[in-house]
Amino acid sequence: MSWTRQQVAALVDHTLLKPEATAADVASLCWEAADLGVCAVCVSPSMLGAVEVPERVKIATVVGFSSGKHDSQIKAREAALSVVGSDGRRGADEVDMVIDVGAAIAGDISAVFSDIAAVRGAAPTAVLKVIVESAALLTMAGAPTLAEVCRAAADAGADFVKTSTGFHPAGGASVQAVEIMAQTVPALGIKASGGIRDAAAAVAMLDAGATRLGLSGTRAVLDGLN
Repeated sequence: MSWTRQQVAALVDHTLLKPEATAADVASLCWEAADLGVCAVCVSPSMLGAVEVPERVKIATVVGFSSGKHDSQIKAREAALSVVGSDGRRGADEVDMVIDVGAAIAGDISAVFSDIAAVRGAAPTAVLKVIVESAALLTMAGAPTLAEVCRAAADAGADFVKTSTGFHPAGGASVQAVEIMAQTVPALGIKASGGIRDAAAAVAMLDAGATRLGLSGTRAVLDGLN
């Protein structure tokens, strides 16, 4: 289909997860988010206090980022703290958690399920997006494992499955991964994230079945659309 700038903007998580990000950087992100008309901003948990966006713009944060190699109880606690808010400020509306990719590659899907379920239980009202590092799973374990992980996320109560953190050396989002994820769990949202830098890449992900995009260079992508 033909995607307009406004349609794509409404599906974007405008993202800043660099470790060197400052409160001033987050303030700039928030201003730009309101200007661009995006769906959400996505920031690190420690930056939530610096987020000020209109009510129509959702706030997302990350859990177990970026390796996923955190105890499930730590992830759950991080999620719980993130959605409560602090100093009277609004907490996160959405939580993007990273699975233990090594457990998935080893075939321990029950551990992946339990990990996701712990975060779901700790933040029952938040939209939960599960980052599966699809490029790593496809490279190191194959498409059947990616599909299994997506089914585990659905069974554990996730709202979305998400391709990537954008920090894994195996790579970010791909059309192949989005297609597999969308076909495997059609009832869930699909967030394509990682390495989407222009309008053509964004549209390819949406045409493949993505229902949300994680972008750090949002304006550049939107400027390529009518």
